[in-house]
Amino acid sequence: MDKRAQILLKTLVEHYISDGQPIGSRTLLQHSGLDVSAATIRNVMSDLEQLGFITSPHTSAGRIPTQKGYRLFVDSLLTVQPLESNTVQQLKRGLSSPNPTELIANAADMLSQLSHFAGLVVTPKRKRIAFKHLEFLALSEKRILVIIVTSDNNVQNRIILTEKSFSSSELTQAGNYFNTHFSGHTFEEVQQKLHIELKQMQTDMNKLMSAALEASNKTDDGVVIAGERNLLHVDELSTNVASLRKLFDIFERRTSLMQLLDNSQRAEGVQIFIGGESGYLPLDECSMVTAPYEADGQVVGTLGVIGPTRMAYERVIPIVDVTAKLLSSALSTN
Repeated sequence: MDKRAQILLKTLVEHYISDGQPIGSRTLLQHSGLDVSAATIRNVMSDLEQLGFITSPHTSAGRIPTQKGYRLFVDSLLTVQPLESNTVQQLKRGLSSPNPTELIANAADMLSQLSHFAGLVVTPKRKRIAFKHLEFLALSEKRILVIIVTSDNNVQNRIILTEKSFSSSELTQAGNYFNTHFSGHTFEEVQQKLHIELKQMQTDMNKLMSAALEASNKTDDGVVIAGERNLLHVDELSTNVASLRKLFDIFERRTSLMQLLDNSQRAEGVQIFIGGESGYLPLDECSMVTAPYEADGQVVGTLGVIGPTRMAYERVIPIVDVTAKLLSSALSTN
């Protein structure tokens, strides 16, 4: 593609992102800065359309970028804008909590607020932590609270449902058994030991122990999402109920998001997925900008923004990039 075609494609994409209307040759002539005739611009536009970078909606004589056109624009023609100092300060204030869980939630909120789209953060995988004490408390006939104290003095509460009711003495016995045999072991080690040792115990107690371990082993690993409702106000999505339903189904199930973000975690720096090219987001109308974040020099998760394909990439990219850097710094400091 020659320089003139690049300038026209860049101008077209930027104007379409700005106002969402198909761009005609007259508009390109006014804003491209090129000293050429309208006929020349029409010829270049025709070439770009044949190459698959732009397309003409049937309702308009103007052109809009295709997924291929956005990809070329993002990879080769985009001029990224640095974040304003007040935006950076806003991010720093939002990412100043000493609590890692709160930092993750705040990062998702900040990504959503600043981009006006959906912000998301994959939470770090839990380290292999041993527990030192476990206690069972009956909440009702078949609902039991499991209180777990881990070796780093973190207290976790889990509720389990049982098929039968247990007496206070049975719950105390179960807790004593756990604490005597497994205190100081990781949950993974306990699973292996339980498989062997619980064969000797009565069936009901076996089920209680297994349920407690399953509940204990559940972590909060996953995706924290903020600002999904912002996408209801995006023109391209709000008028397409089927697309919205697909998108919110992805948010609900999260499996595809986890796969995409896990893949992003292995890459360096900001990654941009346009439309359905990732294989995980089945919507041509959506794009995703992601970046990995670290703690103490090790990549522990990924964060990003999901928005329309017609997003201001030059602004969203630095928002994601700076948020990842500030979250990394905050987690490493803590």
